[in-house]
Amino acid sequence: MGYNFVKLVQRYLPFVAEERLLELYPPWWLMRIKVKSLANHWRQVRIQLPLTWISRNMGGSMFGGFQASLADPIAPLACAKVFPGYQVWTRHLSIDFMRPGATDMELRFDFPAQQEEAIRAELAVRHRSTPTFEYGLYDSHNRLCTRVLCAVAIRPPGYQGKAQDNPSSG
Repeated sequence: MGYNFVKLVQRYLPFVAEERLLELYPPWWLMRIKVKSLANHWRQVRIQLPLTWISRNMGGSMFGGFQASLADPIAPLACAKVFPGYQVWTRHLSIDFMRPGATDMELRFDFPAQQEEAIRAELAVRHRSTPTFEYGLYDSHNRLCTRVLCAVAIRPPGYQGKAQDNPSSG
């Protein structure tokens, strides 16, 4: 079993709020994120990603890597909370940097009820699902700067998959 900072802290410091755990997660702690909201059991997520001297590129806007690092695990984390007992990971991530992020950014993720119902139905029949979520990062002027499409693999415990399910297999 690999080292998992969040699970380790939850085990030994169960009184620490989930929002604070995310802020303390080492890669995100260095990015100085601020969890504004984890509403409705991860069905609505709002996280502030500040524009700092470290995150600012030569053009004065936020590095895409900072945005991608924050955006990547959000949909899988939400799916893991909504569908406990399944293995969950990012299957595919597509990021469209539509405009420069020249201010602090806010990641906004919403888990639509209709999509949750469709995933539950697919899990009941196929025991697995690969939904795609669309969300984004917005600047302080409420403009969408970065559009994120994230396909999430939701699989039963012990799932091995087929060759076409595993891009690393030959």
